[in-house]
Amino acid sequence: MATNIGMMDSAYFVGRNEILGWINDRLHLNLSRIEEAASGAVQCQMLDMTFPGVVPMHKVNFEAKNEYEMINNYKVMQEVFTKLKITKPLEVNRLVKGRPLDNLEFLQWLKRFCDSINGGIMNENYNPVERRSRGGREKSVKGSSKISKSLQANNMHHAPVTTSNKPPGPKQAKSHAIGGGSHSSAEVVALSKELTELKVSVDLLEKERDFYFSKLRDIEILCQTPELDELPIVVAVKKILYATDANESALEEAQECLNESLGLEAEEEEEEEEAETQT
Repeated sequence: MATNIGMMDSAYFVGRNEILGWINDRLHLNLSRIEEAASGAVQCQMLDMTFPGVVPMHKVNFEAKNEYEMINNYKVMQEVFTKLKITKPLEVNRLVKGRPLDNLEFLQWLKRFCDSINGGIMNENYNPVERRSRGGREKSVKGSSKISKSLQANNMHHAPVTTSNKPPGPKQAKSHAIGGGSHSSAEVVALSKELTELKVSVDLLEKERDFYFSKLRDIEILCQTPELDELPIVVAVKKILYATDANESALEEAQECLNESLGLEAEEEEEEEEAETQT
């Protein structure tokens, strides 16, 4: 199980829209923002789908709004982690705040973890709506514990497949040999060269991506320093970092916020100077 995934792993570069699509498709929900999953209920049900019957769904509160209600969901999740021997630390205090980046990182990890268990294939026998409404009753667990046809097909992928009880004759073997040699050596060389070039290109893109991601992460950590948290420039930077709309830039809003803060400070300084002059 992929429980320990480094921050530079490709899992952490899955986009917000893809994560939301994964959640909505699997659980028949209609989330539009990452923060809507901050209660921990979605994560609990994702684990329930991946490990049917392990999560006590009757303890999961999908209507959780307050932090203490959300914390109860994370307690359930921690119990499941302990049962499954998952060593991933749960930073509950950060997740319940509803910060998009913190919750996105956790959901990115969860998607990678679940995909490593089921190969990214959905359990067709799992009824997410019923599981939520029934609160994890035993009947639903039994129905969800059946392995879906898709999962069976995935598991059988590596098994030998035969269409007849008779072994292939010499004519069949000969035809396969001729078919396998249809590609000329020149084509093989060209394809190998193209593949090598693509690998080099991907490596360069991944290095560039990792470089800029690490810079953004450093900026975020710096902005979370208590002494700097309320500075106008830090507030403006946070607006850009935590912007949730992928189609619109947050730069204009951040600039307006910064200009307003600086304008107020300038006015206060002028008032102080005038007061000193009058005295």
